[in-house]
Amino acid sequence: MTENDIEQLLSRMTLAEKLGQMTQVQPQGRDQEDRVRQGGAGSLINVVGDDAYHYQWLAVEHSRLGIPLLLGRDVIHGFQTVFPIPLGQAAAFDPERVRLAAAHSAREAGAAGVNWTFSPMLDVARDPRWGRMAESFGEDPLLISRLGVAMVQGYQQEGVAACAKHFVGYGAAEGGRDYSATDLAPRALLDTYLPPFKAAQQAGVMTVMSAFNDLDGIPATGHEDLIRCTLKNQWGFEGLVVSDWCSVTEMMTHGFCDDADAAALAAVRAGVDMEMASTSFQDHIARLTEQGLLDHALIDDAVRRILRIKARLGLFQHPYGAPGRAQAQRQATAQLARSLARDSCVLLKNEQGLPLGEHARRVAVIGPLADAPGEQLGCWVFDGEREHSQTVFAALQDRLGAQRVVHARGLAHCRSHDLDGLEAALALARSAEVVVLCLGEDAGLSGEAHCRAHLDLPGAQQTLLEAVAATGVPVVLVIMAGRPLVLGPVLPYAQAVLYAWHPGSQGGPAIVDLLCGESPSGRLPVSFPRSVGQIPIFYNHKNTGRPPLADAPSIPSGTPLDPSGFFAAYLDEDHRPQFPFGFGLGYTRFEYTDLQLSSSQLTPGGTLCASVLLSNVGHRSATEVVQLYVRDLVGSVTRPVRELKDFQRISLQPGESRRVSFELHTDALRFHDRHLRLVCESGRFTLWIGPDSVSGPSAGFEVMAEQG
Repeated sequence: MTENDIEQLLSRMTLAEKLGQMTQVQPQGRDQEDRVRQGGAGSLINVVGDDAYHYQWLAVEHSRLGIPLLLGRDVIHGFQTVFPIPLGQAAAFDPERVRLAAAHSAREAGAAGVNWTFSPMLDVARDPRWGRMAESFGEDPLLISRLGVAMVQGYQQEGVAACAKHFVGYGAAEGGRDYSATDLAPRALLDTYLPPFKAAQQAGVMTVMSAFNDLDGIPATGHEDLIRCTLKNQWGFEGLVVSDWCSVTEMMTHGFCDDADAAALAAVRAGVDMEMASTSFQDHIARLTEQGLLDHALIDDAVRRILRIKARLGLFQHPYGAPGRAQAQRQATAQLARSLARDSCVLLKNEQGLPLGEHARRVAVIGPLADAPGEQLGCWVFDGEREHSQTVFAALQDRLGAQRVVHARGLAHCRSHDLDGLEAALALARSAEVVVLCLGEDAGLSGEAHCRAHLDLPGAQQTLLEAVAATGVPVVLVIMAGRPLVLGPVLPYAQAVLYAWHPGSQGGPAIVDLLCGESPSGRLPVSFPRSVGQIPIFYNHKNTGRPPLADAPSIPSGTPLDPSGFFAAYLDEDHRPQFPFGFGLGYTRFEYTDLQLSSSQLTPGGTLCASVLLSNVGHRSATEVVQLYVRDLVGSVTRPVRELKDFQRISLQPGESRRVSFELHTDALRFHDRHLRLVCESGRFTLWIGPDSVSGPSAGFEVMAEQG
């Protein structure tokens, strides 16, 4: 369908039909069937399978204009096959496999009639109390941008429209409480929170979702400066903007709109093209337009965008899914889910606990998550096949044999305080040569509206851990969770700690691959706090005039006040994270040596080549995530202490060395100055290439001023 075809179709539509296109509803009974027949819905949400085909058939065959429906579904990290939660996928630092996972997810969803997913989530997430951190790619805007683009490409190459959400600032909710207001300075918005969305727009994302939050006093769904002016006019976004669930009418609760009339007007004027769940557009806009309160051209622009997306998806020619394609790919999809889950796991501690040796003739697999196929799938799983979810216990039995692997839950579920099963678990532990203890959060403890004020192990899991450790049997701790947990109280009781997030359908086999010898290669996409009091904590923070000392001095009671000893630190906690962004161990050791720069000076518009010699000096083949960081030492505004600029996954055999090179263009050094102009300023910079955000060799270079 051409643009001319779209204009002709638009000219034939009544105002009621246009407002129908701007409305997304749930499939609830006869009334909605009639609505679809009458052209009163442009999209349905949460409809799959036979119902999806039925409603699409009603729209195409029984409405006046035969306009197909957008059929939306939250396909967040898989459909029938569930991949690791997005935060876990981010830990793999592998955009290509994120793209493939999205493509396989879209194939399965498309076979069930879904042609629109509300993913990827591009919110920068720096507060692990926030439940939706599980859906995010973490704390770094560059990593989020790379993985977000990959996910967009994966969905859309398979004919499912992606949706970049939540526009914008939703991840900075006050107190880590979902839906709360955000307080972001304009420069933070421009340099940190908007870049992932701009990257998705440049990659051709078809849709964008407005956020729930208030941003500097204006609900995001009514924020004309951001949606219409920035996203649509300045960036040139040609797709459609959909509200989040009832976020149009919730502007009344915010105290921003007096009634539904005002909410509908604010949203359409701001640039929202389709309303999700609530129906204020359909109920009020026609009358408001007739009263001259809304320019009809804004309605036409919204409908034109909606029709354009349907045309780009090919729905006018092929409105129904293709069931056979997904079934043919099931084995490949499962293999991909396993490899991505394996590479998303992060080894946080290893004191000769892993890999499991041949001496481990009897392994006790204990804990509420050792054999919990539904819980390991994580949040936002509507269509995942729990019967095909393989657990750690089952996978270890498959690998080592049923005679060598025994199991006890210890606790009935993650949040249980009932210790009735403790003695049986301890007896089993004493009978084994090693315990694989699977603890963490159940799936319901993360996701939308599932925020936590305390980030320790829920229920009596700490008691279970300490009791098992007291048996003297070595403990390998596997943690499944939708966020970083506070691990200080946990670490002393285990010889090894493997952080598996919520790993998805193939989590069990993936984890067992690592327990039995494959070297972990996951790296943290978020900083892990030592305590909730440090939150929000992130690596790319600004410096202060009094940065903390490496080791903060103790201040005994009665010490006189001395301003010369005042620093930006805590009296009762280390200022550093428990584990920094980018951190992760393996079963070998890598060395970084001979850092080289192609030049000590970088001209405007030029490129600098930085390289390092990476050597596997251990005895196992392994993959390292090599990370490039930069610091702008002096700017017209203060700059972060480090910023990730690039990364590569490099696999080396024992004893092998390879020179790893990066190209750094001046565009990667740009930021918004005090006048909010995007600039690359001249001056001195430091560059690091290393294994995480706090280590690695460094070198200096200078960006030269433009001549003339």
